[in-house]
Amino acid sequence: MNSLYVSDLDGTLLRSDEKLSQFTIDTINELTSKGMLFSYATARSLVTAKKVTKGLSTHFPLIVYNGAFIIDNVTEEILLTNYFDSDIAEIFEQLFENDIYPIVYAYINGVEKFSFIPEKCTEGMLRFIQSREGDKRMNIVKNLTELTKGNIFYITCIDTPEKLEPFYVKYRDQYHAVYQCDIYTGEQWLEIMHKKASKSNAVKELKKMLHCERLVTFGDGKNDIDMFEMSDESYAVENADEELKTIAADVIESNDNDGVAKWFRANVKL
Repeated sequence: MNSLYVSDLDGTLLRSDEKLSQFTIDTINELTSKGMLFSYATARSLVTAKKVTKGLSTHFPLIVYNGAFIIDNVTEEILLTNYFDSDIAEIFEQLFENDIYPIVYAYINGVEKFSFIPEKCTEGMLRFIQSREGDKRMNIVKNLTELTKGNIFYITCIDTPEKLEPFYVKYRDQYHAVYQCDIYTGEQWLEIMHKKASKSNAVKELKKMLHCERLVTFGDGKNDIDMFEMSDESYAVENADEELKTIAADVIESNDNDGVAKWFRANVKL
């Protein structure tokens, strides 16, 4: 049976220092060279995902922005998109009315950008933006009109739980909303995407593209739940969210102990 193996990145394949171990790199490169079908599904953009997976020679399509896009890792051609519809205006209106000014990801004149108003940013947002220093996608804007330009596909709010949780409750059924603390900073995030922009939907499409019958997935966070639920087998790393562990087929070693790569070594026979 043709199997597709898909791993989350942060907290799963990546160690706590946001890097891949040489053992993980060597393991995946060796197995994919022998025919293993491997991809990753991440909340990261292609830009930052490729930066932290340097040395990994996977040539299969990748799932980025929590399933908003599937992108060819070699040509960087976008194979699947999930942009917001016109109802995005209502989201912005409600956020702005409550003094929430997100980081907005969009294609503007055909170029990927993330836009923000510096004066409206929380301290958590500014720290995140500083971590992306030098990123060509960065787009500083001056007003709300400029903030909401382009074909929008991802909205990131970094603020207090008191401000963000009501919007998670409000939007979670109508859109794909992810509400969780960032594993590196502890900041509270609310990420909002089109309803169809999910890891599960993207993985389903990737299975079709690669003509696979069986899906095996690995993860650590709440944004991996939908992907686990539609997998034939799913494995949570030891450091994973407790809710994710309850629906996993098994719990493997932690990200810092190369749990995914060790599972590959023990179980993938080519």
